[in-house]
Amino acid sequence: MPTQEHNLPTVQMVNLGCAKNTVDSEEMLGVLSREGYRIAGAGPKADVVVINTCGFIESAKQESIDVILGALARKRNGDVRKVVVAGCLAQRYQTELAAEMPDVDAFVGTGQMQGIAGLVGQTLVRRDQILQVEPKPHHRWLDVPTRVRSGAPWTAYLKISEGCDHKCTFCAIPSFRGAHISKPLDRVVREAEDLCAQGAVELNLIAQDSTQYGYDLCGKPMLPELLQALSHVEGVKWLRLFYCYPSRVNAKVIAAIAETPKVCQYIDMPLQHASDPVLRAMRRPMTGSGYLRLVERFREASPDVALRTTFIVGFPGETNDDVDTLVEFVKKSQFDRVGVFEYSDEDGTPSADLPNRVSARQKRERKARVMEAQQVVSLARNQAWIGRDLEVLVESVDSKGSVGRSFRDAPEIDGTVRITNTHLEPGSFVQVRITDAAPYDLSGVRAA
Repeated sequence: MPTQEHNLPTVQMVNLGCAKNTVDSEEMLGVLSREGYRIAGAGPKADVVVINTCGFIESAKQESIDVILGALARKRNGDVRKVVVAGCLAQRYQTELAAEMPDVDAFVGTGQMQGIAGLVGQTLVRRDQILQVEPKPHHRWLDVPTRVRSGAPWTAYLKISEGCDHKCTFCAIPSFRGAHISKPLDRVVREAEDLCAQGAVELNLIAQDSTQYGYDLCGKPMLPELLQALSHVEGVKWLRLFYCYPSRVNAKVIAAIAETPKVCQYIDMPLQHASDPVLRAMRRPMTGSGYLRLVERFREASPDVALRTTFIVGFPGETNDDVDTLVEFVKKSQFDRVGVFEYSDEDGTPSADLPNRVSARQKRERKARVMEAQQVVSLARNQAWIGRDLEVLVESVDSKGSVGRSFRDAPEIDGTVRITNTHLEPGSFVQVRITDAAPYDLSGVRAA
């Protein structure tokens, strides 16, 4: 590494994909910064561009490829010296990508953030292409919290585990993220303390399966203990839990979410479908009726709990009757938030070889039908808040007032609360009296 300040190379990070990738990118930037690299913003020039790719579904893979090609074009124009491709796409397709994109200087797989500075340094002195991808991915936690934050300072993602042990037939994530591994509890708490010291008041706990947290460390799930420990971190106001795997939710988990101070009454629990034949084909361990009972248990423990889920339509073999079942489930379960995805084949997954394919037109129609049913539910759930007060985390200000989120709204994926005719400091909390509701968003005035 050069020692004179003006000779220090600049590194630009391009992050793609999910919140877990966001954490990985911030950790890589932290490692690079600690090793003396200068972090470049979104400008046209940089010595090295690191692209943290997503390889989850076809559209995400195509976006990653497009961004890589764009970076290589910048390299040919002389605006960039070196291009490094990291993350899920590199892990899944390193051989194919290396052959098709010889101008990429390095490929690095998942779980290797701690080595990014050394890899970038190698690219600056070597001309040959570097492949740093392990056949079986295994995540390694950084020794100390090292992140360069890229988003709003008041909200942060906190990764509590990595990888997945489930065998869902449609999902390739275990093949490129590896087996489930929990971050030690003391490390999670130290990272939470570090994030809050930097100004975070909302910590969003992420994993592939948050309800399995601690099993590999202690022989039993430790999510309730983790939530309790994090609730004592100075500065944190909201703790929000993502990616609960439904069959692992038990009475202790429900009670911990309902009763632990600072834990938002918000559950993100991907169900994927509600028809039993489709669930069996997906290799999901519960039934539609079991899901309904689980929803009832959450609402018994916390009547105002906000529930979010995702569904997949168009899975091979899915029939019109299966979709009827799913639509009825949407009406009965009354989820506050629902996302619907059209099934796409993933290389190496069992479902990619299943017969009885569903056409693209049918997928679109089925998605629209489920979302139409959910919009009615979402509107009714939101309208139930009219006349009530909600605590809102302010995130932006415009000519009409302020915009924020309540405990019911996760960052980036859920709705917002508009506070009319009031200009408030982003990052602050305010009580809002709800006066109007739409299917996704609420609006109101500052409560007296």
